[in-house]
Amino acid sequence: MSRAKPRPEDLQSPGRRRAAMALAALPMLAAPGFGRAQGAKLAVTDKEVVVGQLHSATGTMAISETGSIQAERLAIDQINAAGGILGRQIRVIQEDGASDWPTFAEKARKLLVSDRVATVFGCWTSASRKAVLPIFEKENGLLYYPTFYEGLEQSKNVFYTGQEATQQILSGLDWVNREKKAKTFYLIGSDYIWPRTSNKIARKHIENVLKGQVVGEEYYPLGHTQFGSLLNKIKLRKPDVIYAIVVGGSNVSFYKQLKAAGFSSANTTLLTISVTEDELLGIGGENVEGYYSCMKYFQSLDNPNNKAFVDAFKAKYGPNSVIGDVTQAAYLGPWLWKMAVEKAGSFEVNDVVAASPNLEFDKAPEGYVKIHPNHHLWSRTRVGRMRGDGQFDVVWETPDLIEPNPFPEGYQ
Repeated sequence: MSRAKPRPEDLQSPGRRRAAMALAALPMLAAPGFGRAQGAKLAVTDKEVVVGQLHSATGTMAISETGSIQAERLAIDQINAAGGILGRQIRVIQEDGASDWPTFAEKARKLLVSDRVATVFGCWTSASRKAVLPIFEKENGLLYYPTFYEGLEQSKNVFYTGQEATQQILSGLDWVNREKKAKTFYLIGSDYIWPRTSNKIARKHIENVLKGQVVGEEYYPLGHTQFGSLLNKIKLRKPDVIYAIVVGGSNVSFYKQLKAAGFSSANTTLLTISVTEDELLGIGGENVEGYYSCMKYFQSLDNPNNKAFVDAFKAKYGPNSVIGDVTQAAYLGPWLWKMAVEKAGSFEVNDVVAASPNLEFDKAPEGYVKIHPNHHLWSRTRVGRMRGDGQFDVVWETPDLIEPNPFPEGYQ
């Protein structure tokens, strides 16, 4: 498979490289019957299995990643309460990537090499995933990654429980073109891998398939808070659609300044693939009411699986807590891992990977999902309209599950 991968040494400062070398030199404690390809034993005893969590609990990405941490813990608590996995309780070692990609790489190596976790549930941004991917592949670790992303990647060591580009970007653009007669687009993104690659895919689809035009394209650093000049450019160019892939805390400033500059759903069509209920909690629904988001999950979905999930989430984290797309996808990770482990009868990574293709999970809050042999999920695509109370009204969904295709022809 073709994939440009950063080298581990490119992701770390000299001090971090020395720390990683020291971690790699730590002695390994044996747990009979389970081991990585390199011979290191996994942290599995007769009574427990140790897993890792690796998200940003601090920094600009915490607004988005806190929900993932909570959902993974909820799933693990539920699994443990039902008897665990292969007769073992799950114990979690949580690490904070701190919205810093070299820190993610450092913590991933600690979890795999020092803590010898059986799997990791983690990352949010593509930058953090790209930072840890070489480590998971070298150490034969297993990562369940919950975020919708740009695709163009497939790894034996990663299961992608969020959507890839064909399921989110292409479907969403087709919808806004069809329903809003949109032909001109202004593309906006945070300045890292996912927004840039996603907009590259979006531009090709707009120009080559929809026969439309991109009238502007801008990127801003994570944590950026001043969008005045951008909003002036948008006013000047009058696009049919603002296509926004701003992430993390920058969303709060962007949408509040958008409203202050006179933009609203009454005069503007905005479609985003990066704002969920988690971000709306910080932005405030009154600042975005009537705009659109393309996801596979919204908290307002009306089905028995989702009702049970929302009730359990609010019982654990409070009645005012909210659940976004990535939060739900993060909840799937522990359950899909449990199913694969039990099918394999083993925690060993190669066995779990071999057991995973075509596993079906009909208790997912989003509905039924199925693991594709390419390690992505079959899922539906939905468009939600933002409400003033911070929730979404689902205005469209695909009638069937969309087969994941991380390498769509013509978009690479």
